[in-house]
Amino acid sequence: MTLTIDGTRNFRDTGGLPLTGGGSVRAGVLFRSDGLQSLTPAGLEALAESPIGVVVDFRTPTERAMAPDLLPDSRPFHVVELSILEGAMSSMAQDLMKAGGADPALLAQAMASLPTLGELYVGMLQHGGASFAEVARLVAASTDTAPTAVVVHCTAGKDRTGVATALLLDAAGVERSAIVADYAASAENLAGPWAEGMLAMVERLGAPLTPPLVELVTGSPASAIEHALGWLDAEHGGAAAYLQQAGGLRDDELAALGARLRG
Repeated sequence: MTLTIDGTRNFRDTGGLPLTGGGSVRAGVLFRSDGLQSLTPAGLEALAESPIGVVVDFRTPTERAMAPDLLPDSRPFHVVELSILEGAMSSMAQDLMKAGGADPALLAQAMASLPTLGELYVGMLQHGGASFAEVARLVAASTDTAPTAVVVHCTAGKDRTGVATALLLDAAGVERSAIVADYAASAENLAGPWAEGMLAMVERLGAPLTPPLVELVTGSPASAIEHALGWLDAEHGGAAAYLQQAGGLRDDELAALGARLRG
């Protein structure tokens, strides 16, 4: 049965994705989501009854203070805070407010210097190796005998969460096309009220809704994660080597990650 958490928009299990050597990712081990601040009573009950026991939050302290996660109080959850600045809307909003409030020319300059999603993801990878390796360790340590499955999330669940999920899946040997498709599904999941609300907030900051900015805020085009995966291949020889070289993941930890996700 597919697990749904009411009050989220971009929650899903990575289980079932095809592996390059045959077979598929084990269900109930690695989940991904947008923020958990709006869970309904039904969502809280579903989370409490799920195999999830570890919540990895990639948001910054500012984001967490603005929208604290709601978690069931019926059992404990291990919350791991691994703040990644790249992809934080609060940081981008502050930059735009400073630029727009000071001078329209500075706002135009700030708009022109916004990164593409692919560039943003490379920045995450360049600075977040230790954090991503820690997530790999948490997934590797999960078991079927207790609620220790891992859910990773940020605010939208598309950028920081998307990069982390792609990394782990690639390291486990998931087919690249399936990794890209899983990443790209976020834009459709977030379309509608959530995306409209985010764009309205950006407009209130005085920023024009140019196509690059709209994509940065609400998009998840295949080309963005392909750019990040291409960087991993070129700079490290793939996600597995990246987790070891940039994150310090040991051989046995990498093997345990693969065994846990591949089943």
